[in-house]
Amino acid sequence: MNLPPYAIFPIISGENISLRPILTSDIPDIIEISFYDSVQAKTVLQATEMQSKINRDYDNGNAIHWGIAENTTNFIIGTCGYYRGFDKETGELGCVLLPQFRGKGYMTAAMQLAIDFGLNNMGLKQIRAVTTKQNTNAIKLLERLHFIKISDLSYDEIEYELQTKSYITNSIHPKK
Repeated sequence: MNLPPYAIFPIISGENISLRPILTSDIPDIIEISFYDSVQAKTVLQATEMQSKINRDYDNGNAIHWGIAENTTNFIIGTCGYYRGFDKETGELGCVLLPQFRGKGYMTAAMQLAIDFGLNNMGLKQIRAVTTKQNTNAIKLLERLHFIKISDLSYDEIEYELQTKSYITNSIHPKK
């Protein structure tokens, strides 16, 4: 497996968005979507401290966290990455998007870039995702990307796993 940290932090470009590092100058714009261990930042200082922890996790080889940048502006509209350890060639993929950018296809594009990177560059054999039962948009996104529900983790959380054969087949030969 080829796991973080990398000699050069990977920047992944798509048609409308790119996955890139989050800079200190980005933090004031993403406070409302800054989380660490399920705790949301309320201030720039808290978001900065959380980003430092995320960066430390990357440096320790336990995570890779990208900002989702809109290509035309380079503005961070969300975050995406693998946030849990990589035991047994498995990664847990998580994502969040600023509310004003939801429903425009940005997260689908970001998740596809991250999935492709995880499978092709990191050597992951399994990709999992956890969301709440109430987050119907996340559930629809995961199912559209060929994740299937594998367990109820609690009264509120559910776990999904990517069906890699379906994902790879449909990425090469998408349905029209």
